[in-house]
Amino acid sequence: APGVVVMTAFFGAGWTGMPVIDDINRGVIDRFLVSPVRRSSLISGRLASSALTTAIQSVIIVVLALIVGASFSNSVPGILVLILVSVLLGSAFGCLSIGLALLVRREETLIATVQFLLLPLSFVSVTFMQKNLMPDWMQTVSKFNPLNWAVEAGRSAVNPDPSWAAIAGKTGLLIAFLCLCGVFAVRAFRTYQRAV
Repeated sequence: APGVVVMTAFFGAGWTGMPVIDDINRGVIDRFLVSPVRRSSLISGRLASSALTTAIQSVIIVVLALIVGASFSNSVPGILVLILVSVLLGSAFGCLSIGLALLVRREETLIATVQFLLLPLSFVSVTFMQKNLMPDWMQTVSKFNPLNWAVEAGRSAVNPDPSWAAIAGKTGLLIAFLCLCGVFAVRAFRTYQRAV
């Protein structure tokens, strides 16, 4: 269940940039640029909407998992951490998707780029396979994979004896990754502004 929650956030966030391209094509963003609206709200508004959607989807998946017999040993705190890491991961990849959309401005290019990023990252993580069953090179690569950080933190949080220090470390890595992707999205927005 934690893997499904994180994967849903991960794949959903990859498409956050698609409406941005639609707004570019219809001239909505250009109209916002001549208005007094804060530029940061054009990115943060989409991220807030995406984060809320991710949180709601995560709760629905957890409820469905409980209905079919899954048990979460660490109950409410563990589930809240699972939702938090999903939202962090989704927001980071949402920023990345928005930044790419502002740079490429074509749906086909964004789709290809997002697929090129998401699929390899999902297969080089512990979502589908236990870490000890992976070849050595995959284990090494998975240490630098943000999806892997979220899955490991989420699984650990709902286990009977969670390692809160490890969870805090993975969450910290996700926050740092979110900040990095946020900087990328802001720079991409500035590049778009200069181009118009």
